[in-house]
Amino acid sequence: MPADCDSSSVSLQQTASEVDEPPSTAGWLTIDVVPDAGDWSAFEPVQRLVVSAAAALADAPQFAGHALSEACVALSDDANVRSLNASYRGKDQPTNVLSFPAGSGPRDGVIPLGDVVLAVETVAREAQEQGIAPAQHLQHLVVHGLLHLLGYDHETTEEAEQMESIEIAVLSSLGIPNPYTEPPEAKV
Repeated sequence: MPADCDSSSVSLQQTASEVDEPPSTAGWLTIDVVPDAGDWSAFEPVQRLVVSAAAALADAPQFAGHALSEACVALSDDANVRSLNASYRGKDQPTNVLSFPAGSGPRDGVIPLGDVVLAVETVAREAQEQGIAPAQHLQHLVVHGLLHLLGYDHETTEEAEQMESIEIAVLSSLGIPNPYTEPPEAKV
């Protein structure tokens, strides 16, 4: 994303009273949740959903001992995401999630991973089309976007299988069924 996120940080080790979140043992990842555009009220409590998805990813065994890092999750809309997608990927259409790796070195001992940008209308529409709870789809896309910032991709079959296996395990820890093979549960 062209500019750094400008919001208050949500450390995954803060107490529940500080951010209305359950405490997490994943101390290496800090998430900035930025309300950028769009009506995210259907996803309330949206910040809690984003932070719990990030915490579940940070708790995954393959990330044990990861260096202190930070990322930004921008809650945006189709218009903004379409503009970003056109500018940075040459695709003049909205998409559900975009990831922008930081590309810079550590600052004060913390690695900036980059930005994840979500489009509310697309996320809601896809959840409805897939017959899944919007909150579950949002959390899946947060995990997916953060994995891209951590260097994972799905350009080849091997890469896709590796990335999807991590997503499946992380989502399972949140009580979310496998989005790739399991039938959806009742809509919420």
